[in-house]
Amino acid sequence: MTLTTWYFEMRDRAGLNPAKAPAEPVSLVRAEIPSTAFSRFLYTAVGGDWNWTDRLVWSEAEWRAYLDRPGVETWVGCVRGTPIGFAELDGTNPHDVELAYFGLLPDFIGKGFGGHLLTEAIAKAWTLHTRWPAIESPQRVWGHTCTDDSPVALRNYESRGFRVYRTEES
Repeated sequence: MTLTTWYFEMRDRAGLNPAKAPAEPVSLVRAEIPSTAFSRFLYTAVGGDWNWTDRLVWSEAEWRAYLDRPGVETWVGCVRGTPIGFAELDGTNPHDVELAYFGLLPDFIGKGFGGHLLTEAIAKAWTLHTRWPAIESPQRVWGHTCTDDSPVALRNYESRGFRVYRTEES
């Protein structure tokens, strides 16, 4: 079976096309204290149904080394105090912020939260440099998704204003 990967980018914050707000308010909270256990939980809980496997082999030291880098942030979406999904931002490359991971916990898929949470995560990506003074202002926010991911993922990214700049098949 062929795996297709789409790489997408947004080169101007003005290109963000916000999703409508969901029926229930969503708060977006930054996990300011890096926690390997919490990040591993989010990764496996969100990615379990979508074949996210690359980090399953990471040791505690590998998780810690990744999370402790200046410019790496984990943002958690919550509804009535319950985590519904997360976005992981990686601003460690000059002028780029990668939307490294994004997704919803299974119980919250299809309930109108994804577009709004993605909108908020993209806005946080564009302002990452304001929270990390040594990091330069981003000129691009980018990420990728593939056919192993949610069937609506690419449509959500494109609806928010991302444009596919490369497609790979393997």
